[in-house]
Amino acid sequence: MPSLLSFSQLLAVITLLSSVVGNPLGNLESRWNKKAAPKVLIISMFPPEGDVWYNIPEFNLLAKNITVPGLSPLYPDVHCTANKEVCELVTGESEINAANSINALTFSPLFDFRKTYFLVAGIAGISPKIATLGSVTFAKYAIQVALQYEFDAREIPQNFTTGYVPQGSTSPTEYPQSIYGTEVFEVNDALRQLAIGFAKTAKLNDSSDAVAYRANYATTNAYLPGSEPPGVVACDVATSDVYYSGTLLSEAFENTTKLFTNGSGTYCTTAQEDNATLEALLRGDIANLTDFSRIIVMRTASDFDRPYAGEADTFNLFYANQGGFEPAIQNIYLAGIKVVEGILTEWDSTFKTGVKATNYIGDIFGSLGGTPDFGPGSMFNNNPVTKRSLKGRNAARGHGA
Repeated sequence: MPSLLSFSQLLAVITLLSSVVGNPLGNLESRWNKKAAPKVLIISMFPPEGDVWYNIPEFNLLAKNITVPGLSPLYPDVHCTANKEVCELVTGESEINAANSINALTFSPLFDFRKTYFLVAGIAGISPKIATLGSVTFAKYAIQVALQYEFDAREIPQNFTTGYVPQGSTSPTEYPQSIYGTEVFEVNDALRQLAIGFAKTAKLNDSSDAVAYRANYATTNAYLPGSEPPGVVACDVATSDVYYSGTLLSEAFENTTKLFTNGSGTYCTTAQEDNATLEALLRGDIANLTDFSRIIVMRTASDFDRPYAGEADTFNLFYANQGGFEPAIQNIYLAGIKVVEGILTEWDSTFKTGVKATNYIGDIFGSLGGTPDFGPGSMFNNNPVTKRSLKGRNAARGHGA
């Protein structure tokens, strides 16, 4: 038979239980305080984008390596400075990898991201109508351009300009009637403008091959921006798992960008992850784990999304020595470090309490409140997006509303 607790032992147990039960909020706060709470989290998508941040003079991102369950098995660690003020991870490429990695990180008990600024920092394709190789772009909108019906271009009606048709619709120019919620995200434009200001103080990298290749675009008036030296540009990002290339597809998704954003978006960069990343961060905000107003989407231009006049589309993608990859990688760091340092330097005066958004931020559903300035409106403000979605889905399948 086990011995009974002595009076002193019983008193010690009662005292311990009283301290735990009597101050639950204090204990919860204590657990939060033990988590890593970075001021900036850099989101890379594949190793070259991450490697450019390691062994830099400004800080050591490899001082702390934190393994997080649920990250890519190829990139299982979050890398942080010794004080954990700046951290970085590699998600893996494509929407599925990005969504899973960012979702796992957002809900990890190892981190407190409630005041963290998220810097998406990767390379992308670029439209020569807007910018050129090596340019640094900052997006307000991320558009999931390939979330559509698709017909082979050889089988489309004569009055169609593309084989892509918005879901639930019957024409490439009709707004999608079947809405999933990830079609468009809008981030904080006031924060974007501050990031642009920081990035413009950087001296950008370029290459002789890029100079020579971009000169070919000067023969087409619409592509003159593509022939200029790299700069810092405000324009938007198209997300597609399909690594598309060529004039026809690029023009089709340029039109999709305008359509999905009610004419206010500017198509310029092409990437594979951003809408997935933003959806994961939005769900974190809904759970009070992240702040969607603290997101910066920065993409640097590594290659043109279409050929210059007289060049074959396949040559532009497969064989051309565009010379943009290395400058784009270097400019992630050269421009990005200015953004990171700007946030850290002005933390107490500007960034700690947050940068107030003057525009709508969030998804097409209005999940975070407010009314989207794109799409049919907020489903959470009694706007019947769901009904339209069901009607469009049924109509597309030959059923009545």
